[in-house]
Amino acid sequence: MEPLPLPSHIHYETILQILERKSQQIADQDPLARTQIQQLILTVRKALSQQKQLERSCEQLRLPYEHHWSLTNQGPD
Repeated sequence: MEPLPLPSHIHYETILQILERKSQQIADQDPLARTQIQQLILTVRKALSQQKQLERSCEQLRLPYEHHWSLTNQGPD
């Protein structure tokens, strides 16, 4: 069975760092932008949480999955 490809957790962390450290500083000058960025941060955190739930389900069902770091295929076809 082919493993289920899932994003590496580090991708979520990178996005969150950009949003929290860089974008939030700039958006602090605009209340609407600040609100939208905070909502986006929550969405990314929820996506990571949902992925972790999926991973736990896969483990319980013994379904293989693997974390991918990019869109390029890492192994032979």
